[in-house]
Amino acid sequence: MKKRLLPGLVAGALLVLSSHAMALDGTLTIVTSYPTDTTNTFKAAFEKKYPGVTVEMLKKKTTAGIKYLQEIAGNNTADMFWASAPDAFEVLKADGLLAKYQVKVQGIPEKVGAFPINDPDGYYKGFAASGYGIMWNTRYLKAKKLPVPKEWDDLKDPVWFGHVGMSAPSRSGTTHLTVETVLQGLGWEKGWAEWKAIAGNFKTVTERSFGVPDGVNSGQFGAGIVIDFFGLSSKASGFPVEFAYPKVTTLVPANIAIVKNAANQAAAEAFIEYLMSTEGQELLLDPKIRRLPVNPATYAKAPAGFPNPFEDSSIGAAVKFDLDLSKGRYNVVNALFDVMVTYRMDDLRAATKAVQDARAAQAGKNNAAAMALIDQAEALIAAVPITEAQAGEKGFNAIFKKARKKASTKVTGRQAEIEAEWDAVVVANYAKAKELAEKAQGM
Repeated sequence: MKKRLLPGLVAGALLVLSSHAMALDGTLTIVTSYPTDTTNTFKAAFEKKYPGVTVEMLKKKTTAGIKYLQEIAGNNTADMFWASAPDAFEVLKADGLLAKYQVKVQGIPEKVGAFPINDPDGYYKGFAASGYGIMWNTRYLKAKKLPVPKEWDDLKDPVWFGHVGMSAPSRSGTTHLTVETVLQGLGWEKGWAEWKAIAGNFKTVTERSFGVPDGVNSGQFGAGIVIDFFGLSSKASGFPVEFAYPKVTTLVPANIAIVKNAANQAAAEAFIEYLMSTEGQELLLDPKIRRLPVNPATYAKAPAGFPNPFEDSSIGAAVKFDLDLSKGRYNVVNALFDVMVTYRMDDLRAATKAVQDARAAQAGKNNAAAMALIDQAEALIAAVPITEAQAGEKGFNAIFKKARKKASTKVTGRQAEIEAEWDAVVVANYAKAKELAEKAQGM
């Protein structure tokens, strides 16, 4: 009896192995915004585990990745989207460009902090947690005699003028989340006032998000506004840097999804399972990566002092991030930041410096008229061209389809008209603020 069954069992086993091998071969194309250290590490590990698969990492900024997947939707050539910003995945989900998938790995909680790790509808999965904060170069601070900046308010101090770096939210999905987090934590008007007060101290707005940690690591500027793993990995790699989560921050999952009509569905599913596996989660602790795993058991192997959001409930507790709110004004927030900050950096810095100098000149003088002028100047700098209600209007948000890579990038139609209107208001406000501050300084 056994002899008659054995050939069938062997044949069945061979069939299973053969189909598995056939499924896990070919090219796996992943559209991702992640830095090379992360992508190369996971690519090498996955290809070693599945030697029949060649992983192609198609590097694009988050916003560019969204647009790319939208453009190729009719003839899709990508298998996965891998990025940190959950609102970016919500955009693709709403466009019907993601495929549902149920993770098989066990041991992953439903939430990290107050945020669901996976999309409740099953379209994208959280493989790591991310928070947003400040990294600084300890040697730079010592040389320039600068205080340690652990809260957003610290970066508004005049001593930080010309010492801060950040990327633009239109160029980086993680920076967009950072900007949106402060807007949600402080409110629309106070949030924008906070960002512009900080931006007045900027030395630069970098072209890519990882230009910020590179600038801090090399001492081009003293502090940078970054996603946590940039600071944590830089420190682990031996750079003289530290990182802190300000109180007003949030904790959200970094995600991965399978693109609808993926050419290599089987390899895409295997990649997700690998990210969630014990091996994949432990790889997040690599000094070059240093992301927060979503499997609580992994933290037993983390280095001393490594943040653990499953034990430290204070990380990101102040802001319960509203994903729908963020998604609903995604394009408007990016456009506003570019108009008010990125492409009016010189005007903003000049107005900010004038206010700082005026406050210094009036310190201890008790001149009410001068202080009133300074307060007016600060209000003009902080002013936002539109209300929060306008920013969240679906039709209004849809107008802003094109992100400008530089100030000279041409936009057309209604977007061009509105941005020109905003720009005129912003330029006038910054100029008037500078004028009022200089008048107050001389009083």
